[in-house]
Amino acid sequence: MEFNPSDHPRASTIFLSKSQTDVREKRKSLYINHHPPGQLRRKYSSCSTIFLDDSTVSQPNLKYTIKCVALAIYYHIKNRDADGRMLLDIFDENLHPLSKSEVPPDYDKHDPEQKQIYRFVRTLFSAAQLTAECAIVTLVYLERLLTYAEIDICPANWKRIVLGAILLASKVWDDQAVWNVDYCQILKDITVEDMNELERQFLELLQFNINVPSSVYAKYYFDLRSLAEANNLSFPLEPLSRERAYKLEAISRLCEDKYKDFRKSAKKRSVSADNLTLIRWSPAIIS
Repeated sequence: MEFNPSDHPRASTIFLSKSQTDVREKRKSLYINHHPPGQLRRKYSSCSTIFLDDSTVSQPNLKYTIKCVALAIYYHIKNRDADGRMLLDIFDENLHPLSKSEVPPDYDKHDPEQKQIYRFVRTLFSAAQLTAECAIVTLVYLERLLTYAEIDICPANWKRIVLGAILLASKVWDDQAVWNVDYCQILKDITVEDMNELERQFLELLQFNINVPSSVYAKYYFDLRSLAEANNLSFPLEPLSRERAYKLEAISRLCEDKYKDFRKSAKKRSVSADNLTLIRWSPAIIS
């Protein structure tokens, strides 16, 4: 039995598996043309300069996390199943357009580029001032929707699916939730009633399962990093400043002191246990 990756930490994320074919082709092309991937752009630490990646699982880099999420969505659309899964009306952009502009007749024929997806997600995140953690939860909800509802994300529905996932993630994850009416200020041609209905049906399709365990969140974060590495989208490395070095040193000393106190208390507990053992067995030895 295969587990749902958005629920179980050991199940492989869908976006990473969908990207594998393209990644292998890219590596093959680079090998044939003798172009090592990303070698010239990579920064290396030296005796005089140390480069640090500030993106962590608890504090991801916002810009690059959004880029990675957009790339994951791109692979979902590009490598979607060809069996023609159903298209739910609530996500159909022709039935529920996000703008007053006329929807092109071939709106469902052309896959969006990664840059287009990135611009759409970045606009929403910038205007609503959402966090990088919210972007990761957005991807979790998106994959949960696709598996629970048994639908595919495609050119006709990707914007509204992403919008619904962002809407839900921002309310569940961020401390200061963005109201539906606020999104209507960002997407000026959409109505509050449409946003409410989108949220309601999204929740129903998720079977109201909005829980994201920390283990699942961490898996998605590291799989996004793996996706970035495979696509030569490295997280930014910044030189270690003197102030940052002092701060790291202070934090390490604080942690070291805590571990020392922990070891001392553990040693005291072990000694007391030995004493109890001697007291317990001494009468038996004397008799």
